[in-house]
Amino acid sequence: MTFANFKIAPLEINESEKFFNLIDTNRKRLEDFFAGTVSKTRTLHDTITYCHEIKQKEKDKSYFPFIIRDLQTDAFIGLIDIKNIDWNIPKAEIGYFIDAKYEGQGVISKALGLVIEYLSETYHFKKLLCRSNSRNIGSIAVAKKNGFTLEGTIKRDYKTTKGELVDLDYYGRIF
Repeated sequence: MTFANFKIAPLEINESEKFFNLIDTNRKRLEDFFAGTVSKTRTLHDTITYCHEIKQKEKDKSYFPFIIRDLQTDAFIGLIDIKNIDWNIPKAEIGYFIDAKYEGQGVISKALGLVIEYLSETYHFKKLLCRSNSRNIGSIAVAKKNGFTLEGTIKRDYKTTKGELVDLDYYGRIF
């Protein structure tokens, strides 16, 4: 999937270093709400191991990571991941982030729209959901731009890496 100067594609094992660089550059701002990814990518070696784990999860159809790449620089600039997949319905949770340098440019909104279209056509999901802290205005705006609506707030639903229990707003999109 491509648009403007960007390409969206599955994460490949041989690109572990670029993935590590994306996470490491944004580590501080990701640590609370991408805690699993951040904890599994502390070093390049850890990241390579994690990328092998991801490939197995992709084969099992239990996790799908999509990387957003800037075609001008060939750098990884964002991640959209599909997790907590329930094939009985079928539904999944979608998470996303964009490198700080690309925030506010509409890149993640456009990329998310393309991935949602792909997921709908390829896997025939009936529902996608995303969770966000109510303070994460940018993430909520991206979800709303892509047709997600607030379904409710779950109190004390997530523990941050700092140990804080926070409420999460659940946004859903039905197909």
